Amino acid sequence: MASDNGLAALGAEGAAAAAHALSLPAEAYGNDPRLEVMWAMKAYNHAEVYFNLISSVDPKFLKLTKMDDKIYSSFRETFKDLDVKLLNADDLKSEKAKETWRPFCNQFEGLVEDFNYGTLLRLDCEKDYTEENTIFATRVQFFAIEIARNREGYNNAVFKSKSSKS
Repeated sequence: MASDNGLAALGAEGAAAAAHALSLPAEAYGNDPRLEVMWAMKAYNHAEVYFNLISSVDPKFLKLTKMDDKIYSSFRETFKDLDVKLLNADDLKSEKAKETWRPFCNQFEGLVEDFNYGTLLRLDCEKDYTEENTIFATRVQFFAIEIARNREGYNNAVFKSKSSKS
């Protein structure tokens, strides 16, 4: 993942303005393209930090939230057969999937900070974030899938790949 820090390019004043803008309610904006760029940069930075984390720390030891146990048990209760190693867009975006994901995600409102915030998620957990391997998901979907990948050993491939190159 390239280390392009878009927010740093804004400077201190621009970063403060971006942080303020991102804290306002969505209704305040409409479809402001500048805001979309700021959200995309924030999502990209989150993805970069997470990928660096699973590349340098054995993922089975990671705790992503205070609610990891609850998220994981509820996720596997709701999505018993979901293959977290290799997702496809329909697993998250089809009408049928949305009917199941919506109540799953909503149970974490007020419990997981920014539970419905847009986040980048890798489709194939053994690969890096690329245009072909990335989908937009909510933060709680990201947590549910990545907690499962960490606990079930699927993110070990990234950790082993990066640690063997060191």
